[in-house]
Amino acid sequence: MKEQAIDLVQNVQAPAEKMNILREYVQAVVMRSLHESEAFACLSFVGGTALRFVYDLPRFSEDLDFSLEDPTGYEPLQWLKKLKRDMTLAGFDIAISWDDRETVHTAWVQVADLMQETGLAATIGQNLRFKLKIDGRPPVGAETISTVIDRHFMFALRHHSLSSLMVGKAHALMTRRQSKGGDWYDLLWSLSHRPATVPNLELLQNALDKTQGAGTFRAVDWRRLVLDRVHSLNFSTLLQDVEPFLERPLDDRLISAENFRSLLD
Repeated sequence: MKEQAIDLVQNVQAPAEKMNILREYVQAVVMRSLHESEAFACLSFVGGTALRFVYDLPRFSEDLDFSLEDPTGYEPLQWLKKLKRDMTLAGFDIAISWDDRETVHTAWVQVADLMQETGLAATIGQNLRFKLKIDGRPPVGAETISTVIDRHFMFALRHHSLSSLMVGKAHALMTRRQSKGGDWYDLLWSLSHRPATVPNLELLQNALDKTQGAGTFRAVDWRRLVLDRVHSLNFSTLLQDVEPFLERPLDDRLISAENFRSLLD
């Protein structure tokens, strides 16, 4: 498997593109291992990487995010133990650390040597890194679906529906102090569908009540509240944030106040 990952980027010149391809390949190895551990009996795949793996979002993503739907059989340490064994047998030099002291449980995955062997790092010690994050107490109301994915490997997973996945984006845009380019691009992508994809309002309201306090925001006002944020955006900063992850580089021209106003108004 490691040789296959290296072969994938052998003729790729752009460092950002090479990194995205390598990371996504390793993410697929992780998802295959979780599938074999039957982790998706407990978990749902969420976040930007879920949008890409399941719905072909044309943007690469760094981390793997999950929602704990059923604590029965929740054994993350066993899953991570198997993951390390699987990746070691596949030729990767991997280190995993785990922290479940907060509501969101986090595993840090580091793959050594891969960046050196593909020309992405000039010195030893620069590792490919990403996180696995599991929300141990997610808001209720999500719609979940089981899907078979074929991305480098074939595996089955449970994930949130597209409208439930967009709740994470709408929630972040309404409440996060520091805007992230990926969230705004994902909103642009979802609203450009015909018909436009809108957030699951029940799930969004529950998420807002959980994090902001009951009655602070109304989910039905999400368009207006997100539109209010558009006026204060620094689009230069947004573009710098998201450009390295765009599968289609020219999509950066679409990230503008005018386009957001058109889609939200």
